[in-house]
Amino acid sequence: MGSANVGKIRPTRHSRRGMTLVELIVAFTILMVLTSMAVPLARSNVRRLQERQLREALVEVRKAIDKYKDYADSGQLGPPDGVDTFNYPKTLDAMVEGVKGAGKAADTKVKFLRRIPLDPMTRSRDWGVRSMQDDPKSQGWGGQNVFDVYSKSTERGSDGTPYSEW
Repeated sequence: MGSANVGKIRPTRHSRRGMTLVELIVAFTILMVLTSMAVPLARSNVRRLQERQLREALVEVRKAIDKYKDYADSGQLGPPDGVDTFNYPKTLDAMVEGVKGAGKAADTKVKFLRRIPLDPMTRSRDWGVRSMQDDPKSQGWGGQNVFDVYSKSTERGSDGTPYSEW
């Protein structure tokens, strides 16, 4: 009898493979803590990226408006669409579709934007517009011309100011 057990090795508690329930709970707890720290960081990075894209889009449109005004003031564009436009574009679409030139360039259309940029906050190409005659903080458009654009988002930026005031 004694010789039958000589060559066999009994499994000990330390040689088992796998994790105990306590070890699994600790591992999942650590994973949840790390995940809960990473999610807000990822959200703030996304928000920061959207804010940068908003600034870039606003600069692009505002530069196009200024360029349109410069061309109109120097007589490089055809006659203005209306008396109260003050040489600003009548609509944002007019800068995409193009405006007839004047003088030697009367046969061509001058375009100031390839397309209306996307507002990253509203995810649309629908911008708020102000005319030169409107109040600088107004949320309505008088319809005379396009003097400035703003985001229609009701949210606030990381600096606390509404995106519509950027």
